[in-house]
Amino acid sequence: MAEPGSAPAPAQTGATIDNRVLAALIVGQLGLHAAMAGLRMATPLQALRMGTSAWTVGVLLALFAAAPVVLALHAGRLADRLGYHRPVRLAAGLALAGMAAAVASTRLPGAWAIAALCAAASLSGSAANVGMLTIQRTAGLGARDATERMRIFSWLGVAPAFSNVVGPVLTGIMIDATGFTGAYLLLLLLPLATLATARRVPVLPHAPAAGHGSRTAWGLLAAPGMKRLLAVNWLFSMCWDVHAFAVPVLGHERGFSASTIGFILGTFTLSVTVIRLLVPLIAESIEGAEVLGAAMLGSALVFAAYPLATQPWVMGVCAALLGVTLGVAQPIIMTTLHHVTPDGRHGESLAFRSMAINTSSTLMPLIFGALGSAAGAAVLFWGVGGLVGGGAWLTRRIARVRT
Repeated sequence: MAEPGSAPAPAQTGATIDNRVLAALIVGQLGLHAAMAGLRMATPLQALRMGTSAWTVGVLLALFAAAPVVLALHAGRLADRLGYHRPVRLAAGLALAGMAAAVASTRLPGAWAIAALCAAASLSGSAANVGMLTIQRTAGLGARDATERMRIFSWLGVAPAFSNVVGPVLTGIMIDATGFTGAYLLLLLLPLATLATARRVPVLPHAPAAGHGSRTAWGLLAAPGMKRLLAVNWLFSMCWDVHAFAVPVLGHERGFSASTIGFILGTFTLSVTVIRLLVPLIAESIEGAEVLGAAMLGSALVFAAYPLATQPWVMGVCAALLGVTLGVAQPIIMTTLHHVTPDGRHGESLAFRSMAINTSSTLMPLIFGALGSAAGAAVLFWGVGGLVGGGAWLTRRIARVRT
């Protein structure tokens, strides 16, 4: 394993990530993620207009996250074996196939249309996941040291946040202007941008393969610090999920309008984006494990305050503060994950992280829904805040692994 701050071995990378290559990686991720985000907004609307049940819509949305859970480990290993270009072409192909299925759904009757939408959700979710793992692996291996790696992951972290705005907004405009077919055809163009920018990414030598004896998944989890880091990552992921779920519920309990609730959620997204743009400027002064611990404690405090907020502007302040704590964590986690991963298995370790996130996104809303109905949104905030604050001690163990 590489020491923090040391340059990766030439056999692992063969090239560094300059601004031109970084821009290509960001656009590549934008193309896949924005297409998925737009489809994730449009398919429930189409299904509801067809008169389907809320349960069917829930299944449809779950497929965007469930399919990546099943395929993530295979996708990570594929990236470790083949590098960047072939997996990214596969991801773009899956995205194009998903959009084609969505277009077909607008011409199919009843159950066949729902089946096509389910196929589109699975294909698009898988495409975004395969692309993300491949792009993140390439970025991590191409960085010269830990500080540059944190900067690169911060820039890459802006892509999903931006995609979650661009994709749904463009899709909504197209649905109103031309209908669902026109919206899906527009989304079909986005993966083509991924293919076009892939040409700017140099072909890097493959990372050296790890020994046979350590190629099992459990062998990777046994790497020092891996399980603790993935546990910290899962706690942060749960914070994202409960915030997205509980803020609308809490806002409804307070009698806020839909636009006010949207403003609060938008403030959170804006705060995440801003902090990820600032991290590259201060990366050299960031002590990863210490900042992670502070971010966990800060998130716990924000969650404790959220249910006490009775005014929209106070909830907006809470959203902005939470955006800072959650937004700063992702590039640090990614940088630390690169450090604790054995050579030749970075795609695989990223897959474990992805599986945890997507499993949380699939199961947590169901659990939150049951708990929220029984006890209210305040209990969700306080319960998850307690878990996150209590888990901050894990970061001290991670710090010892890094030294």
